[in-house]
Amino acid sequence: QVRLVESGGRLVQAGGSLRLSCALSGRIVGGYTMGWFRQAPGKEREFVALINWGGGLTSYQDSVKGRSSISRDNAKNTVYLQMNNLEPEDTGVYYCALSLRQISQEKGAYEYWGQGTQVTVSS
Repeated sequence: QVRLVESGGRLVQAGGSLRLSCALSGRIVGGYTMGWFRQAPGKEREFVALINWGGGLTSYQDSVKGRSSISRDNAKNTVYLQMNNLEPEDTGVYYCALSLRQISQEKGAYEYWGQGTQVTVSS
């Protein structure tokens, strides 16, 4: 059974940095795309970043572009999201997700989801 577990969320001051991790357990045959999404209170879950299997293709939401970096270590079955210069607007629950077939910013393209990790940015 495929399982995704996020970690690294915490309370941080505006301007600070953090690195989120997502560990995959279970067997996946073939390559897959990993994405990060976030959901703020009262808002819909939104795309943050994605990375393809080889790591050569990444995509970011405009609001985090230039402040964030997604990476993956396939040997460790782990994907990371480094976020710098954090803003209060970055507050939310961050979810990692796995897509077997698509490289997409759409939530519906992802078959597997983690439980999320809370990021709170204080002003």
